[in-house]
Amino acid sequence: MGTTLNPSEWAQHPNGKGWVFHTAKVDPAAYVGPNAQVYGDAQVYGDAQVYGDARVYGNARVYGNARVYGDARVYGNARVSGNAQVYGDAWVSGNARVSWNAQVYGDAWVSGNAQVYGDAWVYGDAQVYGDAWETSPLFIVGSKHSLSNAKKGHIQIGCQCKPFAWWESDEAIKFAKENDYTDAQIEEYRAYVELFKKVGK
Repeated sequence: MGTTLNPSEWAQHPNGKGWVFHTAKVDPAAYVGPNAQVYGDAQVYGDAQVYGDARVYGNARVYGNARVYGDARVYGNARVSGNAQVYGDAWVSGNARVSWNAQVYGDAWVSGNAQVYGDAWVYGDAQVYGDAWETSPLFIVGSKHSLSNAKKGHIQIGCQCKPFAWWESDEAIKFAKENDYTDAQIEEYRAYVELFKKVGK
């Protein structure tokens, strides 16, 4: 069971032998794999599956045919439902919703009030924390930092999330210089910004 789990507070779920804290709820039909944990006030129900080293906690809900696995984390008031999958090192938190056939994986983060649904995929180092996404938000791995359409009308480059227009301003050049971008990289990222303006949301 491991030294961190107190047997008076944790129980193994009959379907999968995963660990469920006494305050959490897991339906008998749901699957919790042997190394997975569900705790806090989290609920897993329907035919949902949580396995690998995944954790579902806080007030999160995983239901329908959803899958949470690998080292994924689903917490806060997040909801994962339908045929959605969250896996790898992905985190879904806040009031985020991941549903239908959507997939969140890799090192991606979906948080805040973001909604990822339909056939959308969020992956790599992408961070999405606002608005609704029915199609995959644009994500590019550049030579210096990755870029993602983190919320509508915005591009996140590194740790900076700013409106499209900001990335064309003198402030963006200042950001580039402070982060040791070469002149060639500045031109590269200008081209990316133009692409986001054309095909981003």
